[in-house]
Amino acid sequence: MATRRQALQTLIGGGMVGAGLFAMPAQSASAAPVGGQRIDLHAHMIPPMYRDAVLRAGLLVPGGLPLPAWSPESALAFMDEFGVVTQVLSISDPGVRFVSGPDAMRLARSCNDYAADLVRTHPTRFGSLVTVPLPDVAASLAEITYGLDVLGMDGVALLSSYDGIYLGDPRFEPVMALLNAKSALVFVHPGELPAGSAPPLPLPSFLLEFPFETTRTAVEMIAAGTLDRYPDIRFVLAHAGGCLPYLATRLGAPRAVAPDAIPSVSLLGLEGALRRFYYDTALSASASSLRSVLEVTDVDHIVFGTDWPFSGLTYSTSDTDDPAPGLSDVFDADGRARVERITPLTLLPRLAAELR
Repeated sequence: MATRRQALQTLIGGGMVGAGLFAMPAQSASAAPVGGQRIDLHAHMIPPMYRDAVLRAGLLVPGGLPLPAWSPESALAFMDEFGVVTQVLSISDPGVRFVSGPDAMRLARSCNDYAADLVRTHPTRFGSLVTVPLPDVAASLAEITYGLDVLGMDGVALLSSYDGIYLGDPRFEPVMALLNAKSALVFVHPGELPAGSAPPLPLPSFLLEFPFETTRTAVEMIAAGTLDRYPDIRFVLAHAGGCLPYLATRLGAPRAVAPDAIPSVSLLGLEGALRRFYYDTALSASASSLRSVLEVTDVDHIVFGTDWPFSGLTYSTSDTDDPAPGLSDVFDADGRARVERITPLTLLPRLAAELR
């Protein structure tokens, strides 16, 4: 008889041919302290209409990986296997930016309606983040308003850049102003560079360019003063902030060695800006990653994430029901509870009310 883990591997494996090359080795660890109460702030959905649109556009390996198999049922099976009570779902790279104009608007709306319907059906098992049709600012303002005010979604998902335009760019100022007015939760996920922009390395984008892109957009937002002007946006950076925590000392160095060369006065407040961000643990739940994060912020700004289903094979090869055993190398039981449940719920008031 097949085990639950074998069944889960079958559910997620169909779309991941060749991805086993990047699977993490199996680990063993004792059960995590929060059991089945984890809140996963970094999880993705791939609705049928979205998959069809991506494949019609010829995007067979967005970000360097084929689209994995996904369904609400496979998501729930994964969650039950690894003690996750709720996944907050977003559309990953490429978002809807591979189409434009009315097509992008329609696809974003379809994704948002799909997500909202899923949350209505499973209000404690799923949350949802608004998909926006950037770089179309006017359409994105309308979709943010629709998603947050009409559908009651839990926040907004943004890619690190759109057509090479990073999030601190003045062209996106109206979007930031609206998000600030709504005190929105904003999840920042890396996206692939425009065609021809990435270095010609024999590596898929998700390995190096994704964390670099998160770093670029975060630093640009700091330098542009975005965090200063919009203090009510709650930004969550994917994958432990990319390289941002590790580079904090270097980014602050010009104040001492070349103060006249600082490109932006906002960099003078670097430490405060780094503490403003939240950092998720997706593909980063290790001592080497998270101790760097703890050098620039505190445990209450770290939140649990899995990056499922794109990270699916890293879980199907594990021999523990703890989805992030490396967290115990950094946090005690109280710290893990903060990362995996308490802090995420402070960012998700609708879900917190549902789970009471």
